[in-house]
Amino acid sequence: MKITAVDTAILRIPTRKPISLDFPIHSLVVAHVRTDEGVTGLGYTLAFGGGGVESIQSYLVTRLGPLLIGQDPLMVERLWERMYRADRGIKRQGVAAYALSALDIALWDIVGKAARLPLYKLWGAVTDRVPAYGSGGWPNYSPEDLIAEAQAYAARGCRYYKMKIHHPDPRVNRSRVETVKKAVGDDVRIMVDVNQKLDVMGNIRQARLLADLDLVWYEEPVLADDLAACAEVAARIEIPVATGENNYTRFEFRDLIERRAARYLMPDICRANGFSETLKIGRLAAAHQVAVSPHVVHELSLQVAGALSNGFLVEWIDWVPDDLFEQMPVMEGGDFLIPDRPGHGMTLAPGAEKKYRQA
Repeated sequence: MKITAVDTAILRIPTRKPISLDFPIHSLVVAHVRTDEGVTGLGYTLAFGGGGVESIQSYLVTRLGPLLIGQDPLMVERLWERMYRADRGIKRQGVAAYALSALDIALWDIVGKAARLPLYKLWGAVTDRVPAYGSGGWPNYSPEDLIAEAQAYAARGCRYYKMKIHHPDPRVNRSRVETVKKAVGDDVRIMVDVNQKLDVMGNIRQARLLADLDLVWYEEPVLADDLAACAEVAARIEIPVATGENNYTRFEFRDLIERRAARYLMPDICRANGFSETLKIGRLAAAHQVAVSPHVVHELSLQVAGALSNGFLVEWIDWVPDDLFEQMPVMEGGDFLIPDRPGHGMTLAPGAEKKYRQA
């Protein structure tokens, strides 16, 4: 089997309320990797708010895609190294990692289809269902929006809900968390997300105000590049720290683990160089008894979480329109059932690419 073509598209997709209050659109950079035996792999990377998609697509088309033409798509590790090591003089991560992720996801989709197995079973399954946490709680939400969203996730069975704490006054953030906690009751546990907005002392002050609320985790307290600061926060607050959505490689995650900077790691399959690197990150974390909860794109993240002994939760942001994919994973009792379809199991719905295509 040989790769014959790599086709790409940018899809610009309106979001649902209430997330549309903060992000009216998201974008997908889609890659179709085609072979001479008629097997096609679908890969895509999610750009929150649509930023940077033109650069991601350009790098994918001009630099990475041509490296795959004529190659055996089943040699995923070799092709990953070929793409990762391209342009070492000018490439760090960021745009290049987003582009590589889409292609790696597509290659593994081909492997799963060729083997007639879902990826989580191909990798050695631990479970066929993964608990989800409802995610949202953005800063533009009113208290009524927060309550409505949290209760909607709870009504679908979610036992966890994550919200942002972005207000400059930590007392306001405390009040918003209390409001949600009172509304959902003891059956739903809450996690909070700083989104890199505070320094070490600001996080210590904020976390102290939240310490009695039995939070699952305190997410991304400082700039993702500052591993030392994250480790200092983790050592000085009582709430377990989660981080990793803006880290890209096993080497960054190794440093987070060695610094004891987090108890929960959150690699993003669309940023962390695809399935290949995310699996390495997950297994490295398992050796240190650190849990892994992949960031967003739950429909793909399920495959990784189902293959990891230390998989914890997947993040569910309910923004996807009904006509984007043929069949989204089914939720049952707060758990997503991992699709048993070959590959990663996701297919764009008929007409979706035409309807949402930007470029």
